[in-house]
Amino acid sequence: MDELTAAGITDSKLRASYSECKRLNALHGKTYYLATLLLPKEKRPHVHALYGFARYADEIVDDLNSELSEIEKSDLLSKWSDQVLAEIKVGSSKDPIAAALVDTVNKFEIPISYFEAFLHSMKMDLTVTEYHSYEDLYEYVYGSAAVIGLQMLCVLGTTSPSQIEQAKIAAEKLGVAFQLANFIRDVGEDLDRGRVYLPVKELQSHGVTREMLENKVLTPEIKNALKDQIARVRKLQQEATPGINLLNPVARECIKAASELYCGIVDEVEKIEYKIFDKRAKTSLYRRMKVAAPALVRAKLFK
Repeated sequence: MDELTAAGITDSKLRASYSECKRLNALHGKTYYLATLLLPKEKRPHVHALYGFARYADEIVDDLNSELSEIEKSDLLSKWSDQVLAEIKVGSSKDPIAAALVDTVNKFEIPISYFEAFLHSMKMDLTVTEYHSYEDLYEYVYGSAAVIGLQMLCVLGTTSPSQIEQAKIAAEKLGVAFQLANFIRDVGEDLDRGRVYLPVKELQSHGVTREMLENKVLTPEIKNALKDQIARVRKLQQEATPGINLLNPVARECIKAASELYCGIVDEVEKIEYKIFDKRAKTSLYRRMKVAAPALVRAKLFK
């Protein structure tokens, strides 16, 4: 039985929307996609829907090949955002991406506030080029990452309703850890987009200026600043890990694998000796398979 049928999705247009979200996940989110395969078939389409929505919005903002101006991108994002939020409230959509999202939101009663926060962060990317403190940055990462963990929690569920608040705290922290790992890896790419996501105040404490980053030459000061950022990722991951055991057993292996692989980006930064301007730190196929293979065996025990 295919995933969509297992999930009870029979309408042809809705199936097409879910399939497009899955395509986006497979194309752009290789680590997430691999982890999703550890879920029961009936859960996977809904995770693809969440990813497809997030990816499509991100593409509007970050498509470097687009001939649109920042103002035009902002208008396009606002128009699409307003449309999606309105359709969530109505409970149906004909949009090729949003149709699957709205169906998932309805099925799992995901709060619309999570999507409002996400779209707010996407709009921030069009105007904000740096963040003075971690507290300032958190406004952005709450919407761009923490709410993704909260959305996933609605789909995956916990072993008991009484554990939901604890699980939410862990989901937020793990989502933020994923995003911060991304920021560390992508300093050079983000500079090309005119942005710096590493908190200015924390960079300054190591003697790092924006001009130094824009030179794209690794210095001892930048290396020390990166070490501090990596430490935060590992701390958040460690604090979130106990929360994984609060999840529905069928979902635990998926999230464990995602945690190891995505937070593992910082391991890869260390392996390339912090030379983030010269190389892209990425999890090797060998490591992905090493994590996924035994996780798949364990996951089958709960299906």
